[in-house]
Amino acid sequence: MKTVLTIAGSDSGGGAGIQADIKAISANGLFGMSVITAVTAQNTQEVRSVQQIDLNIIQDQLEAVFDDLPVDAVKIGMLGNKETVYVVAKSLMKYKPKCIVVDPVMFSKGGHYLLEQSAVEVMKKEILPLSSIITPNILEAGVLTGRAIQTEEDMYKACELIMEMGVKAVLVKGGHLVGSPNDLFYNGENFHWLKAERIQTKNTHGTGCTLSSAIAANLAKGSTLLDAVTLAKQYITTAITHSLPLGSGHGPIHHFYDLYKHSKMVNEINWRDIK
Repeated sequence: MKTVLTIAGSDSGGGAGIQADIKAISANGLFGMSVITAVTAQNTQEVRSVQQIDLNIIQDQLEAVFDDLPVDAVKIGMLGNKETVYVVAKSLMKYKPKCIVVDPVMFSKGGHYLLEQSAVEVMKKEILPLSSIITPNILEAGVLTGRAIQTEEDMYKACELIMEMGVKAVLVKGGHLVGSPNDLFYNGENFHWLKAERIQTKNTHGTGCTLSSAIAANLAKGSTLLDAVTLAKQYITTAITHSLPLGSGHGPIHHFYDLYKHSKMVNEINWRDIK
């Protein structure tokens, strides 16, 4: 079985972070492993507090996984501070995983800062040159490039500027723009729009984590970068379409909709056979 290692923070509400990553990896047919960088106390409404994990524990988690288990792809999410960035980058340079997907988690859905400002430049220097693809939303892309992104034309320029940071490809997500939530993929040679219709729901907690994990899963299975993001876009669209109205704020998406639907159909067929 192919595997994906997610390096990210934990979400006590289960909608984002490590929890969303493992769900997305599993839903795409792979075995998920995790290195937890931070523990957050959060729900659908807010992030109440964040506790960074001790650096030695992060290092031990990384070594425990890489020394024993096959790692076909890595997904990086919330790192939190520059010290954690250095520890993760050092391990990636040591073990050299083939595929690395970076979701530069900087803010929660409610606007809570999840990456210290001092860590941004360190991430750009230490993590981005190691990555296969980075998947910032327009707010994160704006922080990385130092430019406000307000139009699709701005997304083109952001892609070009991020590519100069040493990444192999970039997917700038346009969900925060007015209109359709179209994402722009760029591999240094060609641009490609991944288009979708906006789904009218407030339940979008964990979409970025889920998308990047699905991309990592597809890369682990051997997809090209463009095919990986295309398949992941289809997966996240289905998950948002059937999102779950849990909690009082931004509820979670449905990671296992297709699996549950298939399971229900199989059970109904078997029940008819029994009758």
